[in-house]
Amino acid sequence: QVQLVESGGGLVQAGRSLRVSCAASGSAFGFSTMGWYRQAPGQQRELVADITRGGITNYADSVKGRFTISRDNAKNTVYLQMNSLKFEDTAVYYCNAKAPWGTDYWGKGTLVTVSS
Repeated sequence: QVQLVESGGGLVQAGRSLRVSCAASGSAFGFSTMGWYRQAPGQQRELVADITRGGITNYADSVKGRFTISRDNAKNTVYLQMNSLKFEDTAVYYCNAKAPWGTDYWGKGTLVTVSS
């Protein structure tokens, strides 16, 4: 059974940095795209960034230049380095991983709170 476990969330002051990680386990296959989504209170879940197995990245406009996504295929792990955090980055951050045939897997989320 595939499991995605996020870690690294927490409370941070605006302008500071934080890194969240997501480790996938239980799969007999490699994931194609892995990424991070976030959901703020009262808002829909939105894509933050994703990365293909080959390393092609995609970012939401709101985080370009501040966030960096990376992955370690050997460890089935994806990271999100978040710099220059803003109050509006406060959200639950969810890890997503796609199987080669398209099935989506989700983590339970990690809360990132940015104090202004």
